[in-house]
Amino acid sequence: MLSARNQLRGTVKSVKLGAVMAEVIVKVGEFEVAAAITRASATKLKLKKGDQVAAVIKATEVMIAKD
Repeated sequence: MLSARNQLRGTVKSVKLGAVMAEVIVKVGEFEVAAAITRASATKLKLKKGDQVAAVIKATEVMIAKD
């Protein structure tokens, strides 16, 4: 559970792993949300195309949550 109210449910469209960071594109309805998270977080969440996730928006950050 998170305290952030701005949670957008969607489907992972792509995950691009870099040396330190990962770019995750989430399809939310007809829109796409891009998140830059650490590679370690993307690996720990085992994010892959087609996963159902929530893009959690707090201030200027976009985080990813997966059940």
